[in-house]
Order: sequence, then C-alpha cells, then structure tokens
Amino acid sequence: MQFTPQPVFDTNATSSEFGDLPEWDLSDLYASPDAPEFKRDMDWLEKACADFARDFEGKLAELSADEMLDCVLRYEKIDMVAGRIMSFIGLRYYQNTTDADRAKAMSDAQDKITGFTTPLVFFSLEVNRIDDAVLDGWFGTNADLARYKPIFDRLRLMRPYQLSDELEKFLHDQSTVGAAAWNRLFDETVAGLTFTVDGEEKSLEATLDGLSDQNRDKREASAREVARVFGENVKLFARVHNTLAKEKEIEDRWRGMPTPQTGRHLSNQVEPEVVEALRNAVVEAYPKLSHRYYELKRGWLGLDVMEVWDRNAPLPMESDRKIGWDEAKETVMSAYGAFDPEMARLAEPFFEKGWIDAGVKPGKAPGAFAHPTVADAHPYVMLNYLGKPRDVMTLAHELGHGVHQRLAAGQGELLSSTPLTLAETASVFGEMLTFRRLLAGAPSEAEKKVLLANKVEDMINTVVRQIAFYDFECKLHDARRAGELTPDDIGALWMSVQGESLGPAFRFMDGYESFWAYIPHFVHSPFYVYAYAFGDGLVNALYAVYEEGDADFQSKYFDMLKAGGSKHHKELLAPFGLDASDPKFWDKGLSMISGFIDELEAMEG
Repeated sequence: MQFTPQPVFDTNATSSEFGDLPEWDLSDLYASPDAPEFKRDMDWLEKACADFARDFEGKLAELSADEMLDCVLRYEKIDMVAGRIMSFIGLRYYQNTTDADRAKAMSDAQDKITGFTTPLVFFSLEVNRIDDAVLDGWFGTNADLARYKPIFDRLRLMRPYQLSDELEKFLHDQSTVGAAAWNRLFDETVAGLTFTVDGEEKSLEATLDGLSDQNRDKREASAREVARVFGENVKLFARVHNTLAKEKEIEDRWRGMPTPQTGRHLSNQVEPEVVEALRNAVVEAYPKLSHRYYELKRGWLGLDVMEVWDRNAPLPMESDRKIGWDEAKETVMSAYGAFDPEMARLAEPFFEKGWIDAGVKPGKAPGAFAHPTVADAHPYVMLNYLGKPRDVMTLAHELGHGVHQRLAAGQGELLSSTPLTLAETASVFGEMLTFRRLLAGAPSEAEKKVLLANKVEDMINTVVRQIAFYDFECKLHDARRAGELTPDDIGALWMSVQGESLGPAFRFMDGYESFWAYIPHFVHSPFYVYAYAFGDGLVNALYAVYEEGDADFQSKYFDMLKAGGSKHHKELLAPFGLDASDPKFWDKGLSMISGFIDELEAMEG
C-alpha cells in the first residue's frame, strides 16, 4: 500500500453521538510524507548537521561570544526542523498506530534523523568541558547569548555523568534499536489488542471506559476482560519492562548516577529532596485522602467491600447523560474566559483550526496528550472523547497544556520546553477553573455532591495514584538490579503499592496484578508520574493564592507560563510567595483535597 497525501481534515469531520468531533489538520506541518517540503527539510537537515559539526567540533572553547551565539542559533534551527519532521510523522502515526505505512514512516524518519544528528553529539560534551570563566565571559559580553544561559546550565547538570565522546555517540546511534524500538513494540501491541465485552469487540480505551459504567456487571465484565487479555500477554510486557529497566541500569551505572531516579530529577530540574518531600507527604496523607474517600464511596454504593471495578464507578445519584462536544467546548471555554479573556482567545484556534483530534477510532493511540510540535508552528491535542464528565475535564486539562505551549513558544525552540514538574501547571489549573465554574453553577446539593466527589476522585487519581505508580517504579527498578523479574514478581510489586494507596475499602480480584502492563509512562518516560502529583500540589497552592484575591494574579500567571523552561521552579513561584522546597508547601496542596472530603462528609450529616 502506497502513502496517500495526508488529507486536510475538515474540523467537523467525524460525526458521532456526541456531535461532530474534530480531527487534526496536520498540513500546518506538512501536506504529506511525500510532499516536496518534507523532502526539502530532510535534505536540509542532513547537510545542516554535517556543516555544523565541520564548523564547530573541537572548537567551542575558542569561540568568541558572537561566534558562540551563531553556533547556538544554528543548533536551534536544526532542532526546530528535526522537531517539525518528527512531530508530523509522530502525530500521523498516533492517529493509527496499526497502519503499517505510518509505522514504517515513523521508523524510517527516526533512523534518518538519528543518523543525521549523531555528528551533533559533540556539542553538549564540549560545552561541559568549557571552563566556567569562559562561559561567564560570553554571557557578560553578549546579552543575546546570555538569554540562552539556562540551556547551558541544564546541559552542565550532566557534567558529573558524562561519558567519553565515543561512547556518547554510540549511545545516540543505537537508540533507535534500544529504548525507542521497545517503546514502539509496546505501543503497537497495546493498540492492536482486542477485548470482547458482552459479545462486542473493543479497543483498550473503550474497554477501560467500561470501568466507569453505571452498570456494575458491565464494570466487572470490563475489568475481567482487561485482566484476561493482559494475563495472556503479560510475558511480553514483562519482557519490555525487564529490558528497559536493565538498559537503564546499565547506562546509569556507566554514567555513575546514584539512583535510577537521578536522570529524571535532572531533566525536571528538581532536587531529589523536593521529590522525596512530595512523596512522603502524599504517602503519609493516604489515610485522610484515599482511604477516607473510598470508605465514603463504599457507603454510597451500598457495598460491604469495593472491588477494583468500583474505583471509578459513577455515584448512584449521578446522571449517565452523555455530554455532547459543543457543550464540552462551551463549558471549558467559558471557564477559561471567566478567568481571563486572553486564556479563551489562546484556546479558540484548537477548536477552529483542526488542532484537536477527538474521536475514538480503530488503531488510534489510547489516552490523551498535547504535543507542542515546534516553536514556529502550534500544539496539537489528542483526545479519545466518549462524552463522560471526566472527558470534559480531560479537554480542560489538555487545552491548558496547549495554552501553556503557545505562550512558552515565544521563548524559541530551545527555551520553550518546560520541565515535567512545571509542565502540568497550566493543565491542572485549567481543570480547576472548569471544576470551580461547574460547582458554582450546580443547581442542587445533589449535583454539587457529585461534582465534589468527581473532583476528589480526579485529584486522588492525580496525586495518590501517581505517587503509588512512582513507588511501584522505584521498587521495579531496584528489584531489576538484582536480576530478571518474572511477571509474578512484577505483579507482586504492583499489588504492594495498590493496597497501601487505595486502602481497606477494597478487595482485589485475581488478575488485577497484571494491570501495570498498560501504563505507558512506565515504558516511555520512567519516573515521569510524580510530575502529575507535583503539578497538582503546585496548582492547589497557586489556586489558594488566586482565591485570596491577588490583584495581579493573572499577569503573574501568564508570565509564569510565558517563561517556558527559562526559569527554575523557585524563581517562577517566588512572585506568588510560594516555595516547593518547603515541606509545608505540599501539605498546603494536600489540604485542599482533604477539605473537599470534609465537605462531602458534612453533606452526609
């Protein structure tokens, strides 16, 4: 089958029970993989990388400040063109991961760009060998170059863990057949799995959606089918995790990184003790958060004990009304606009210009994300919209990312990328704005109760569940250092954190021990998950400042988003009077969740 040109999607292309759901128009990147512009950029990239290495390799320390600025600007342009190519190919692939042509295009582009950019590996290695005095001299004499100081600071965090030039180039070269290849195997396997519930064949996304169905029998059938299918495939997923964890252990050992988490903390520009304070605060709060809430929910559901398929069950008083796309859009956009009209203006093009792909389709990647693409284009949002209230919150969440990415793009390609710990700020804040607007407009106490309970569940999923995931990963990587892990070994580690985090209200069915297998973050981004809890705690603290009536809050908030990756979290939070390195900071964020649970308990009385 030959590639056909990528269609320019009508933004109202997919009609469904939720209304006309938008699809991506990727032509803002390229018209198709065989468009002349795609080939032009690929050819340019190959030459630009070779020219860059020829002009600068072995010479960085001797450059003048003006010459170093030219070097950085050329590096940034290369990064932009490579990012545009891979954004287009990657987004096209995620629309249908089971399409062989799209998978081949993804693999071929990765191979080519990895080959083209291998000569650039010297740049970060040489930067890390330059004396501090030389760098200080450059920044002191050239203000345009000084703007890029955070990039140099970030690179130099890796100085203690840098390998020889030859080894670094080898690791770069073999990456496409290492972690990237196992990532693709995982993605394609998950996307290709089929589940049969009540005689109907479904994707993973649709089956997981059944875990929040009003009908308890359907929830149980969905849970047992997930357990059955992942039980049948658990050896493959165990192989993926064993291989990736071992590969990471080898590279970490060669680099001399003290813990498996060190690399993630460095990339997040967050101190290990800050993450440890967050983790400890959340684990200590399990009894007053998840344990307390799920005991309430057990009573609402009229159960002696909750099963895993009851965790995301709707409340008995909750409507099963499906929310149409137009209503979801109006809900989120009105919440954004009430905070600041500029926020709604920044979100509007996502709906009007084909920047959202919303429908559930065969082969489409599960979940949701916002991809920033490159600084001279715009982000794209992917959803799997099924008309649930949580889908509206997911829309609010991903649009928050999109707004953040649009604002940060002004920093340019190298400085726009935000560390994961701060990347969740605008998304979680967007959810909170949407929730507060819905809560204020609730027509009855019963609906207010449902909204509060759903928000508490979302926050527990974001904070408690993600810290439990983080603990699972920590245990997994530690255990892998001692040897190969069987599926039963991994399952035991998974169950050890599930009971602790969810609490005594639950009983765990046989087969739940394999539910770790479908979590993509464990495969794609080890230890990513704590960023969700970090972001939620940070936003709760931010929102408290907003509610206290800071007159300049909106302008400070937009300035924070515009900063992208140009500032450390201490510097970004200082205008709000907040400091994430203070252990009490996390208690402030967690107290918002426990306060909501207090309200729910009061409603019971």
